[in-house]
Amino acid sequence: MPEPQTHPAVSFDNTAVAFASKSDAELRQMYALFAAMNNNALVSFGGGVMKKALSWGIPGTKGIIKHTIFKQFCGGETIAECKPVIAELGKYHIGTILDYSVEGEGSEGSFDQTRDELLRTIDLAAGNPHIPFSVFKVTGVADSALLEKVQAGQSLTILEQQAYERAQQRIDMLCRRAHDRNVRIFVDAEESWFQDTIDDLARDMMRRYNQQRPIVWNTYQLYRHDRLEALQADYERGAQEGYFVGAKLVRGAYMEKEARVAQQRGYPNPINPTKQATDDLYDEALRFSVVHLDRLAICAGTHNEASSRLLTELLADAGLAPGDERVWFAQLYGMSDNLSYNLAHAGYNTAKYVPYGPVEAVMPYLLRRADENTAIAGQSSREFLLIKREMERRKNKVR
Repeated sequence: MPEPQTHPAVSFDNTAVAFASKSDAELRQMYALFAAMNNNALVSFGGGVMKKALSWGIPGTKGIIKHTIFKQFCGGETIAECKPVIAELGKYHIGTILDYSVEGEGSEGSFDQTRDELLRTIDLAAGNPHIPFSVFKVTGVADSALLEKVQAGQSLTILEQQAYERAQQRIDMLCRRAHDRNVRIFVDAEESWFQDTIDDLARDMMRRYNQQRPIVWNTYQLYRHDRLEALQADYERGAQEGYFVGAKLVRGAYMEKEARVAQQRGYPNPINPTKQATDDLYDEALRFSVVHLDRLAICAGTHNEASSRLLTELLADAGLAPGDERVWFAQLYGMSDNLSYNLAHAGYNTAKYVPYGPVEAVMPYLLRRADENTAIAGQSSREFLLIKREMERRKNKVR
């Protein structure tokens, strides 16, 4: 049995490390932005105003958005614009996960266009130590209504069957390119009423491309009460069939929508009844994963300090090095720098999800980030207080 290791102590309150990459001016801008995002009414009103101003083509609107909320949460409008962000994160041993955040029109042409853009992100990641993963949403390359129909077991028309086959071909092209370029690729989780279809597609890709190493990684939303069981079943299946399982563990992103649809359609809500139940399930998934790293690789996609600390402790207890390639941490760009920078500083594999795309097309993503920061208890306040503490630390240091 491996001897427990003494890992470097990680302090998530070390603001000097967390904001080492930020100038005083950048800190002040972040302070103002998160102060505004602490105000629910302002976020709601401001989001509506920004959307209308963009749609009306009011001069200067795009520039204001791009140099404030867009700059905080996105890498740029194009892959080329993201390169300075990739390099800057890389200086602090933080990887970049380029996330093309344009929500498609649902047409075959838009699906092909998204596939081609995703292929470019994979090509950029190939051989680049600063880009440890690529990522895609299945609904970026396939129609959600079609995925839902497949999950419901409904018969497809000839045209629908052809469309589904094209969607499968796009997904296979992405995963095959990732395999050929030795790039790990996340399949993002989505809504439960077509998540089973996504899971089936992801498993097919794992069987095909994870024979030697975990290239394709599926995502498990632990706010769903059945997702630990799903992870355990996928591990057993991989072990039996001889392929590796990649697992990105998140809490979840569609809670209110899931509850609303479950009520509308008359089936039990798949979401855990309390936040504590989700936290417990998430931590149990971490425990299971660390014990089963023989066929499993994980990325803890979380902004939760307690879960992040638990994973560092689990690695130490298992005698595993902080930089074990089978274990990663990830947070969203522009958020929880106290986690990302301090974990990376202590030698843990850490990456940031860096969304990109045209400002107008990424607006839905940006507004969700703003809503989440106000909805998640203390998230915006936490960011705000950490920035304020670092500003005070620097001020006192100068005295």
